[in-house]
Amino acid sequence: MTLKRKADTMAHRLVLILFTYFWGPVSMDSVHQEARAQTALEGETVTIKCTYSTNDQFPYLFWYQRQANNFPQLMLKRFSGSSENEKPFEKRFDASLNLSSSSVPLTIQNVIASDSAVYYCALKPTET
Repeated sequence: MTLKRKADTMAHRLVLILFTYFWGPVSMDSVHQEARAQTALEGETVTIKCTYSTNDQFPYLFWYQRQANNFPQLMLKRFSGSSENEKPFEKRFDASLNLSSSSVPLTIQNVIASDSAVYYCALKPTET
């Protein structure tokens, strides 16, 4: 977690670190995230972009959160016509699967310091 203070307002900023990460077979299927950090003030809304490429008519996408020194934790799943969030991510986290733009952006509302993490977008099927 990275916190910075503004000299005059002493507002906290947090850094959400994003990396391109490919989960899936080495084929035409792929996901793409911009490898960059995002900053936000506590209480703001942040959107993390993810686009995908697949020949599957009904893609199944996942978002994972990896906090420092921890394993990635499944946050949510999106499939055409359905959505499911894991318990810790039910209230402030959302993603909309957009088939026409092949995207599934993650939105985090009312950002708090503990949201500082690496966020991964993944496409099913995955190799284990």
